[in-house]
Amino acid sequence: MHLHLFDELVYTKRRQKLSANVGDGLILLMGNEDSSMNYADNTYPFRQDSTFLYYAGIDIAGLALVLDTQSGEETLFGREAGIDDIIWTGPLPSLQDLADKVGIAKTKPYAQLGEVLKKAKDAGRRIHILPPYRPENKIKLAEWLQLPIAGLQEAISLKLIKAVIAQRECKDANEIAEMEAAVSVSVDMHLAAMQYTRPGMKEYEIAAKVEEAALAAGGRLSYPTILTINGQVLHNHFHGNQVAEGHMVLCDAGAETAMHYAGDLTRTFPVGKQFTNRQREMYQVVLDALDHAAGLLKPGIQYKEVHTQAAVKLVEGLKNLGLVKGDPAEAVAAGVHTLFFQCGLGHMIGLDVHDMEDLGEQYVGYSDTLKKSTEFGWKSLRLGRELKPGFVLTVEPGIYIIPELIDRWVAENKLSNFVDYNTLASYRDFGGIRIEDNFVITETGSRKLGKELPKTIAAVEALRQ
Repeated sequence: MHLHLFDELVYTKRRQKLSANVGDGLILLMGNEDSSMNYADNTYPFRQDSTFLYYAGIDIAGLALVLDTQSGEETLFGREAGIDDIIWTGPLPSLQDLADKVGIAKTKPYAQLGEVLKKAKDAGRRIHILPPYRPENKIKLAEWLQLPIAGLQEAISLKLIKAVIAQRECKDANEIAEMEAAVSVSVDMHLAAMQYTRPGMKEYEIAAKVEEAALAAGGRLSYPTILTINGQVLHNHFHGNQVAEGHMVLCDAGAETAMHYAGDLTRTFPVGKQFTNRQREMYQVVLDALDHAAGLLKPGIQYKEVHTQAAVKLVEGLKNLGLVKGDPAEAVAAGVHTLFFQCGLGHMIGLDVHDMEDLGEQYVGYSDTLKKSTEFGWKSLRLGRELKPGFVLTVEPGIYIIPELIDRWVAENKLSNFVDYNTLASYRDFGGIRIEDNFVITETGSRKLGKELPKTIAAVEALRQ
């Protein structure tokens, strides 16, 4: 078995810092276990918990880590492989061998974990846990902490959540190198789609090429691929349509490296050799918004402000096309952009494609002073807070023409002083365009990750020849 690990010292320092920041009681970090798909032995591909990977690195099912913040003792809990396991898996390292690789001194059988926690609880010690998202872990935690599953909420440690986010949010040089690799493989996935697509194909034939590029690079998908001629459907995982001349393909796909760092890119390209005039005009509006937003990235700026500025740029472009009227900044303040751009401009990305979303978007993307909006269009912005060096994030403006949403706005005569509904009526079947790149925030600005993936109209059409 081959483990992909950073240097032992990386994990040791991370754990020491976490213990010091939490400062009382025990920290319990749950690894994941195999999860059954349709019968016990047919499991989903194993995916380790990202926070467990961050602090312990060991990409194997059935582990947990306990850090005693007072004594500094670190214990890895797991199960030794018996001969029945080895027949199916081949020889496996001992639990202690695994622990040694990441600088953990002590190991114990997993079966003893409940007892260790009970003893600590009886002694009046605080047990810090993160929000569990896997049913298997919820069941175990409920039993160990003697709580109903619905009551686990009250056992979750906000102190631990905030301490983990404070460490994971800024990526170090090791992590940025991994993410650079993840994004470059993601580029290959998109090139495969853009070079392979021909009129008459099914979406799933193209999606298969996209996935092949991720697997061929020794990784896998960082999220299920969106590849569709119906780009106006934001999370469209259906791949059954036939693509034809005049359609655009929106492909949102990313690779996860063997160490589980994610890339997340989107391109929109014509099924034929060229965009139509109407597609070309709209595409340029989205590209201008992306370029404008990317130019604003630097430490200290609120990402909510970058989102707002990108929306203003989109509305300026739509005004030039006669779809909206009036002052673009006023239009955005009134929410006009949400008819065309319903989601957020981007999110943090790291060991998860929506980084640390399991810990709570209100803590990852927002702060004690900046709260998440509940308004349509704004509530879908996953990241709003001030940027810091080491943040890695996506910038992904789009225009989505959703007939059902237009009908609702028309029925309410909503913002008709800003929207030209007559012109918009002729765009009903337009579809959607998104263009997305990944950036790391530097001390002075930002840097785009990964190798080049064409996005100008000329470069995209050149690939389609």
